[in-house]
Order: sequence, then C-alpha cells, then structure tokens
Amino acid sequence: MNTANNCPLCAPFSDNQKIILQAATCYYIQKDSEQEVLEGSGLIIPKSHRQTVFDLSEQEWADTREMLQKAKQYLDETHAPEGYSVGWNTGEVGGQSIAHAHLHIIPRFKDEPFAGKGIRHWIKQPENMRR
Repeated sequence: MNTANNCPLCAPFSDNQKIILQAATCYYIQKDSEQEVLEGSGLIIPKSHRQTVFDLSEQEWADTREMLQKAKQYLDETHAPEGYSVGWNTGEVGGQSIAHAHLHIIPRFKDEPFAGKGIRHWIKQPENMRR
C-alpha cells in the first residue's frame, strides 16, 4: 500500500490530474486518463494523507460533503448528466487500489450502455456469492 511519501494523491498536480475545486481540507480533481470512458468523473480527496474514509477527521467529512455539493453543481453545469454514481472503495478487497481515501463522483448518462446499473450492480450478481 502507498504511504504519504509515494502516494499519487498526496500531490495531485501531475499533468494527468487537474484540481477543479478545493476547500480547506480537500480537493475535487479530475484525471485526464479517465475522461474518455467516464466523462466528467472525478475524485474528492483529503489534502492530508488518510488511508481510508474511516480515517477522515470531522472537518474533512464536513468539507467533503460541501465539496460533493460543489462538484455536483460544476458537473450539472458542464456535463448535464441525468444521474450520478458516488462511492468509496475501502481496503484492497473493497476495490481500493490507492491507499489514500478518495470519493468517486461519476456522472451518468441515459445513452451509456450500462445506464441504470448502480454501483452495487456487479457485486450483487449470483456469481459473486461467497462459497
């Protein structure tokens, strides 16, 4: 897992990552590499290295909520989606590939092939049942 010294989200200023909005304790960023398939998608991340959502401070929670509202307003104005998928992946088994808490905000559009399929669709399929 990443540490603050080698975490790709501790300094989200690479050519591939753009800060769209920021608050006292968090950023809303978009990654160019994600825009082709997940148009408008982005992440809310704490500025301090927090491994999981469960490690956020009260202020980080408050700022994340405020940032979520601002990101939605920004996305409504720039992309006009018909819906959203919003979620955290936590822990390796939960799908977290970068050990820095990050909230996914994914605009959804009625003309996409998986429209109507929410964030739980794939994991609630019978073939995912524990044996």
